[in-house]
Amino acid sequence: MLSPQMLAINAPAVVEQISQSIRTQVLGTLRRRGVVVGLSGGVDSAVVAALCVRALGRDKVLALFMPERDSSEDALRLGRLVADRLGVESLVEDITAALHGVGCYQRQQEAIRQVFPEYDEGWRCKLSLPPVLEGERLNVFQLTVQGPDGAQQTRRLPASAYLQLVAATNFKQRLRKMMEYYHADRLHRAVAGTPNRLEYDQGFFVKQGDGAADIKPIAHLYKSQVYALAEYLVLPEEVRSRPPTTDTFSLPQTQEEFFFSLPYSQMDLCLFAHDHGLPEEKVANALDLTVKQVSAVYRDIEAKRRATRYLHAPPLLVQPRQEG
Repeated sequence: MLSPQMLAINAPAVVEQISQSIRTQVLGTLRRRGVVVGLSGGVDSAVVAALCVRALGRDKVLALFMPERDSSEDALRLGRLVADRLGVESLVEDITAALHGVGCYQRQQEAIRQVFPEYDEGWRCKLSLPPVLEGERLNVFQLTVQGPDGAQQTRRLPASAYLQLVAATNFKQRLRKMMEYYHADRLHRAVAGTPNRLEYDQGFFVKQGDGAADIKPIAHLYKSQVYALAEYLVLPEEVRSRPPTTDTFSLPQTQEEFFFSLPYSQMDLCLFAHDHGLPEEKVANALDLTVKQVSAVYRDIEAKRRATRYLHAPPLLVQPRQEG
């Protein structure tokens, strides 16, 4: 019978295993002195930072906060809460000016005005997908904007507007990674990535942005398992109870609304069931869904894997590099 207990882990053993892996990879394989971690205020980056402290010691972990004008106020506050709890050195690198410099916000505005010509300074926006459980959906993003009066409007984006909006928004993840590697190079350290299994498997990352890292300590763990480690590692309760967010657009937005279209607890079990070949009927009974809904989730998992295969692909070479 499919149940959350199937994803239960022995937290002390998992922490020890990952800590040993971090030590081997950072100090041995990569020959670096420590790590740099971007702290977002979310549970994934908090757990990665805590694991790195366990593995290497607090003096070998640098936490970076990289807010910009659209960031949630909670992100910086919660990130600092985690850094203080762990006792690690931290730095704030506000990337707003850099994003202005490359035209991120201007390019976003140009894309949005293809659909909402009135969109201007003082307006806010977010992207979302229709819920996967609501019948036969198309994976077509919708744009929601909110004017200064608080009124919201939602419309489907044409391909050109969607691609430009995403391309401009991806500057945020790529600039943050540039900042992480600046400090990693300066200190002769490695960059620790923070994706969990859902994000890594389903391609919920930006290529050469948050998808870039030297180590990815929790990419094999389901989101619910990451929360279990957060509890064992005694991370701040406010971080442990915070729902997963994107903190990418100016309107508040959950990961469920933006990409996964299911709560992480259900998405974890659906991904597990899909990968272990469990019949849709059993999954439906366990999660109180219909067979049709589970079929839709399975198709969505497969579709995202196909669509984001490019994100995982390394550079293509004419001839492989010769060792020795």
